Amino acid sequence: MRLLGFATLFGVLLNAGDALQIQCYQCEEMKHNDCSTPEYIVNCTVNVQDMCQKEVLVKPDGIHYRKSCASSGACLIASSGYQQFCTGRLNSVCISCCNTPLCNGPRRKRPVPSAATSNRPLRLFLTFFLLMLLYMT
Repeated sequence: MRLLGFATLFGVLLNAGDALQIQCYQCEEMKHNDCSTPEYIVNCTVNVQDMCQKEVLVKPDGIHYRKSCASSGACLIASSGYQQFCTGRLNSVCISCCNTPLCNGPRRKRPVPSAATSNRPLRLFLTFFLLMLLYMT
């Protein structure tokens, strides 16, 4: 019985970190994409802001960037609404949405899996293993 309690508590503790929180870069009207540094990293609101948003604006004085956290609904509506204005020419506005940590920053050579994603199979295996031990005793 004690093993059952331990296995249950262990499973609950392993799944406690599954809240949907993402980190994004956040800045307003920056030039040269220079807000993709650690001081601009923010934790988005858990279970509300589940995407990162990036706006690229072409102005007479150069390219400007806005980066932020966003809800998936708001970001997808904004990006599709501005799609016709995404020309790459003067006064162009391009909005993109993504849902992996820091995805609104500079492009990476290859994706790095998040800690929550990479640990999930291990947590499932350990929970299954503990339940099998319980079943066998």
